Amino acid sequence: MPPREVLKYILDIESVIEELEKVVEIHQSNYSKFSANFMAVRTVERDLEIIGEAIKKILHLDPSIKIKSSKDIIGLRNMIVHAYDSIDPTTLWKIVIMDLPELKKEMEELKG
Repeated sequence: MPPREVLKYILDIESVIEELEKVVEIHQSNYSKFSANFMAVRTVERDLEIIGEAIKKILHLDPSIKIKSSKDIIGLRNMIVHAYDSIDPTTLWKIVIMDLPELKKEMEELKG
């Protein structure tokens, strides 16, 4: 089991992933419904920002931890924070549908 500080961020990430899964469920896995709902888009932006920040903190606490795509995840967080006007809902949807299941598995493995 990872140290307590790292575990806190892993649990934060898992919680946010659950929220994102609910967004997909509410929109019936339909991109058109999702992209037409600006509140859902903003929710996904914020949740992905939280994931990026949590991963950044995990790696700061323990640089030996390996998280696939951590640089991309942190880079997305930086884009959301600093270049929010260039974020495309299509990209957000792709990440939620394609990439989050793998991240979820990684968090479960890290948790031990």
